[in-house]
Amino acid sequence: MLNHSSSGGRTNGVRVVVAGDRGTGKSSLIAAVASESFSETVPPVLPLTVLPTDFYPDNVPITVVDTSSSLEKQGKRNEELKQADVVVLTYACNEPSTFSRLSSYWLPELERLEVKVPVVVVGCKLDLHDESQQVSLERLMNQLLQQFKEIVTCIECSAVTLYQVPEVFYFAQKAVLHPIDPLFDQESQALTDRCVRALRRIFVLCDRDMDDALSDTELNEFQVKCFDAPLQPSEINGVKTVVQQNVPEGVNSNGLTFPGFLYVHSMFLRKGRPETLWAVLRNYGYDNDLKLRNDSLPVPSKNASDQSVELTNEAVEFLNGIFRLLDTDKDRALRPAEVDKLFCTAPSRNDMGYITLNGFLSQWALMTLLDPPCSVANLIYIGYSGNPAAALRVTRRRSVDRKKQATERNVFQCYVFGSKNSGKSALLDSFLGRPFSNNYTPTTAEQFAANTIELIRGTKKVLVLREIPEGEVPKVLLNQDYLAACDVAIFVYDSSNEHSWKKSRDMLEQVARQGELTGYRVPCLLIAAKDDLTPYPRAVQDSVKATQELGIEAPIHLSMKLGDSSNVFHRIVSVAEHPHLSIPETEIGRKRKQYHRLLQNTLIFASVGTAMAVVGVAALRAYAVKKKSSG
Repeated sequence: MLNHSSSGGRTNGVRVVVAGDRGTGKSSLIAAVASESFSETVPPVLPLTVLPTDFYPDNVPITVVDTSSSLEKQGKRNEELKQADVVVLTYACNEPSTFSRLSSYWLPELERLEVKVPVVVVGCKLDLHDESQQVSLERLMNQLLQQFKEIVTCIECSAVTLYQVPEVFYFAQKAVLHPIDPLFDQESQALTDRCVRALRRIFVLCDRDMDDALSDTELNEFQVKCFDAPLQPSEINGVKTVVQQNVPEGVNSNGLTFPGFLYVHSMFLRKGRPETLWAVLRNYGYDNDLKLRNDSLPVPSKNASDQSVELTNEAVEFLNGIFRLLDTDKDRALRPAEVDKLFCTAPSRNDMGYITLNGFLSQWALMTLLDPPCSVANLIYIGYSGNPAAALRVTRRRSVDRKKQATERNVFQCYVFGSKNSGKSALLDSFLGRPFSNNYTPTTAEQFAANTIELIRGTKKVLVLREIPEGEVPKVLLNQDYLAACDVAIFVYDSSNEHSWKKSRDMLEQVARQGELTGYRVPCLLIAAKDDLTPYPRAVQDSVKATQELGIEAPIHLSMKLGDSSNVFHRIVSVAEHPHLSIPETEIGRKRKQYHRLLQNTLIFASVGTAMAVVGVAALRAYAVKKKSSG
């Protein structure tokens, strides 16, 4: 298969920083590659040197940065190293001590500075090399590679004879544009799991007749897409012969199988041609982390904070079909092995375990709500062949929903507030069908639970419960847009505990005030949890009074321990479907509304008065004109 150069979308060039001990030949190496000649007079430190775009086949410019080895210039050198795309570390072939300094100083120094880029080790002054005293490059390289995984290449050169001088910077550029680490695991000497998954997806896309093999026609289509040139029949037969000799199962009567497809691409790496494999991966939209590039993920943009992103009906139908296809035992649930099969073409497996169709769709809805690009990427990984732009839709603004007193959303996000040990986590567990547990573990970070709610009229909505830890409430409410993504806020309190009730009431008032100040007013519900315990004596009276003052529904009493929580989730969805109701109003909010109403009425009266005055003046003028004409 033909070689192909690809820069992976990099247009701003590659920055190579050259470092090493004094006198190892750094500046002479740079001067030699730039002028293609050797000079006896080279400054101690060269200015920035730019190799032209067409210097190497990838057509990407290279900026070479020379550095000083002196202690006085250490700060500047460190700053340059931190900005490097790749580091060239030099030693002198005629001075073994400079090679020892690579492992005793230079490479540990890069680790200390957290310079996490490829390193090319270069032995300069090869023309002064004394073979009787020097250890072979291969042995030295093996020792370094075992200790420092960031080293990608070791090479010897001579600026005097120009031997392998251009190769130094070619390998440096190549390490950036076509990195080996994402593709090949040096320890196992095999393709990385992520690379195998990417190639599996490419193989599946190329296997148009879905017979688990690439025919000659399919191989040619693949070749043309990636390398802009077809394969001759003799070349196809040659590839198959090589594969069959090394991987017998790599070829069958239908063509090249997936093991054979893997072998061909691993062969490129063994021959030192990672750019060929990268050409394939980048043609199919992968970045250097072997994830789909953002420019291949068309995600619709939200114009306002109170909009959200959902799967379209087309995408949901696709997921329904995928679920049915994978549910081979027809038990209406995917086993872990079936989930593994689904995500075998994704960069990493989604740990869903045993999951029903409702749970499956709910997890996709949650992923889309929180991370739309990730959702689109995963749809593509598992074989969504439609237009990715048609897989997601942006919902109408929640503020518009309140004005229209209706919503078109299919996914509702509910924020769950409450004090510690009030029963928030137990509510989420109950929502997911998990058994009640008396063991209490404080929630320290936001938690999510998503499930499908089937309504009486047969429609289904996805409800997402988002638990907010008590300690995080002041911080999250500092974000002016935090409530924009909320459809319903619920406040859980332990009905047997006075402190729990007061804490939830305070949180409710904070959220209500925040909504009034920002304009993101949300429907609210109070939930009196632990109804199986003896209630706090004044809890019922106080809670009813509080809800009346705020103008929302009376608290919902339930006990997760007794398992009577199912109705509350339907109530939450019902409130979300009527976004103009159950919105709390504080005393300050009422006064502000009265003030605006009074101001509006005043303006109306002023407008009427002005209009009457204008009419009066006009009538007076008309009377005067009439009187004058009659006189």
